[in-house]
Amino acid sequence: MAKDTSKLDKVVLEARRNAEKRAQGYREQALKLFPWVCGRCARTFDHKNLQLLEVHHKNSNHDDNPPDGSNWELLCTYCHENEHSKLKDAMGRTDSGQAGNTATFSPFANLKDMLKNKP
Repeated sequence: MAKDTSKLDKVVLEARRNAEKRAQGYREQALKLFPWVCGRCARTFDHKNLQLLEVHHKNSNHDDNPPDGSNWELLCTYCHENEHSKLKDAMGRTDSGQAGNTATFSPFANLKDMLKNKP
């Protein structure tokens, strides 16, 4: 028998809508405050390609949205992705937030013993 997930679906949908509303609010503010230029590569944007300009939260807290924009910078999609990749690499974590797999195999761990037993 299939589970009824409609209540969960509604909660998830509402959470996504709220997040999109918040994002739209600070995005609109940031676009009014700052020139439409990527803060990393200095690529300039106009109305035709503005969807490629994203708001980056400097402290990684998407709920920290001061009206003066002090926690934001505008980055192009590519530089924004690069910023988040650097953060993930520094933390050693994957997109899921779990620690990434680390190698545990050491191929030369027994090398000394292996060479001792060599005829």
